[in-house]
Amino acid sequence: MSDWTEKYRPSTLSEVRGNDKARDALQQWGETWDEHGEAAICHGSPGIGKTSAAHALANDMGWDTVELNASDSRTKDDIERLAGRAAKNTTLGGSGKQLIIVDEADNFHGNVDRGGSRAVTSIVKDAGQPVVLIANDFYEMSNTLRNNCREIEFRDISARSIVPVLRDVCRQEGIEFEDEALSAIAESNSGDLRGAINDLQALAQGRTELRAEDVVTGERDRTNGVFDYLDTVIKKAGAEEALKASYDVDETPDDLINWIEDNMPKDYEGPELARAYDFLADADRWLGRVRATQNYSYWRYAGDNMTAGVAAARDGEKGGWTRYGPPSYWSKLGRSRGTREKRDYVAREIAESLGVSMATARREVIPHLAAMTHHCKNRELTVAMAARYDLDTEHVAFVTGSGKDTNKVQDIVEDARQLREEAAVEHSGGAFEGGHAAGATDDGENENTGDGDEESDGQATLASAASEESADEAGEGESAEDDANAGDQQSGLGDFV
Repeated sequence: MSDWTEKYRPSTLSEVRGNDKARDALQQWGETWDEHGEAAICHGSPGIGKTSAAHALANDMGWDTVELNASDSRTKDDIERLAGRAAKNTTLGGSGKQLIIVDEADNFHGNVDRGGSRAVTSIVKDAGQPVVLIANDFYEMSNTLRNNCREIEFRDISARSIVPVLRDVCRQEGIEFEDEALSAIAESNSGDLRGAINDLQALAQGRTELRAEDVVTGERDRTNGVFDYLDTVIKKAGAEEALKASYDVDETPDDLINWIEDNMPKDYEGPELARAYDFLADADRWLGRVRATQNYSYWRYAGDNMTAGVAAARDGEKGGWTRYGPPSYWSKLGRSRGTREKRDYVAREIAESLGVSMATARREVIPHLAAMTHHCKNRELTVAMAARYDLDTEHVAFVTGSGKDTNKVQDIVEDARQLREEAAVEHSGGAFEGGHAAGATDDGENENTGDGDEESDGQATLASAASEESADEAGEGESAEDDANAGDQQSGLGDFV
């Protein structure tokens, strides 16, 4: 039996159900792509039709498609070979435009991607073809990537919109059905259209008729909401009941302890609050052991303390209604998320360039760079830093403490771009210099030492900083021996740090 999710994938945008606003936005983006040339990010929960909508758009527009999955191809070479080559082509087999679809694009993160995220960002900036990135979590993607794309949000599909799709599938498959059966399937999947179609196929296999009672055994287990859980543990449950209730909550112990810690004082007071905090402290120690050893069997001891322990610390049951809310810790993380993303981007560039870990880049390298380039006062050094690590304006502003994307920062980034281009020409062996290539000697050394000094000015500045010489002294290059020494140190900030 073929997969029904593929068999009944919408072939045009008019067949996309449950996300009319996102569908119309995607259609408008595609029809006006020649005017704006932007990439698009379609994001939302799994199974709600993001990838299907992208393929449907391609069919409507008469575009070919090139699809890349970030979970399978995550390195810079993979991406540039597949999507990069396609994005720079103007035609594919004479058929006109082609839509580049990058699925699971929020999986590009960390050192494991080895430049994959940066490669995708470069592609969406310079693509000669329309590009759609598919993501579950919009904010897991880099700030730079998000800023260079048009956001299109797909929302969870209501059960009312899922039922007509299931009805159409049943009719085409010749399956009799009760409306209550299809409604039960739609409700049990909580907005996941793909999951609903998969459940329908599983239940209908070997049947010609689908009744409501058939769905009961196939219905997925649904986890309790965290607010109901808090009400159970903090107000009324005993130790054993609280522990069992935690099994049905879709939260890890690392997150659950924050929920309990922030909301417990709303109902607990005095000695019972002190006892409950003792249990939370023990839970936190076990969580620390998990992080230190990566032995997740210790989670159960943390769970015992934060659930059974907190419930046992209570003096009797609590009545009334309490307004519980998300942990304030998460609010703080949300407010600082933009800053952390900038820091992590810079750390990734440093780690890839110097061959160090992200932690080393954050703790040891970035503070040195910040001190040396504070408020861009040492302009040459700041240009060299931006060139070495391929930093945008927001990242230069972050490192230097400028705080804003000022004209000074923009000029620095532009000079850094020119410095990178000059360095590329210098190391090309004369491939881009035309007649100037004849100026090289037989042994490959450039006879025009003055030009060489000028092109490596940013790197020479870093070398002079390493030896605590002034920028003026480094620019003079009093002897060929000094030039050679500067050349030996042209690894720049990496060697300096």
